[in-house]
Amino acid sequence: MADSTHMDVSYIANLARIHLTEEETGLFQGQLDQVLTYVEQLGELDVSNVEPTAHAMALVNVLRDDTPRASLDHDAVVANAPAARDGQILVPKILE
Repeated sequence: MADSTHMDVSYIANLARIHLTEEETGLFQGQLDQVLTYVEQLGELDVSNVEPTAHAMALVNVLRDDTPRASLDHDAVVANAPAARDGQILVPKILE
C-alpha cells in the first residue's frame, strides 16, 4: 500500500503543480495512509438500517406566496435614473 500511496501523493502534487521534497512526500504519504485506513474502517460499518440522507438536518424552504402585486411605477423609476432618454434608462457602455 505504501508504494501506491507514495505514487498517489506524487501524482496529486504534480497535478497541483506543487514541488514536494522527499521529506514532505514521506510526511504526506503517512497522513494519506492514516486517512485511507480510517476510510477502510468506515467501510466495515453496518449501515443497512440507516436511511440515506442528503443533509444532516432536515431542510425546509421558507418561501412567500407567489401572489401578483403592483410593480414599480415606470415614470418614477426613469425619473430616478442618473441618465434617461425616450423613457429608457441609459447605462454606460462596457464593451469597446
